[in-house]
Amino acid sequence: MKTRTEEFEKATAGHNRETYVLRLYVTGMTPKSTQAIANVRKLCEEYLEGRYELEVFDIYQHSQLAKGEQIIATPTLIKKLPLPLRKLIGDMSDTERFLVGIDLKPRHPMRPMK
Repeated sequence: MKTRTEEFEKATAGHNRETYVLRLYVTGMTPKSTQAIANVRKLCEEYLEGRYELEVFDIYQHSQLAKGEQIIATPTLIKKLPLPLRKLIGDMSDTERFLVGIDLKPRHPMRPMK
């Protein structure tokens, strides 16, 4: 049985060591917003240590920026780099979804229907 670290190393084996540029849009300091900030920081430190930039924006204070990014729900995480751009909505509590969403882990292939 593989450990979590072995699974992660295998998933990232083909990825280069580019810096990830991430933007997290939140709505004030609500419980959901603070949880999303904590979750993203924790996941970034665990899986992208030393190779990420995280900017957190409150859409109340940066409404024009949020409008330009077409933020329709919060919290929203945008992976700006490396390309392709990706958007994830939610509190980022699902590690698997986070890793797939920022392209650190491949999606599971669809199983054939019987």
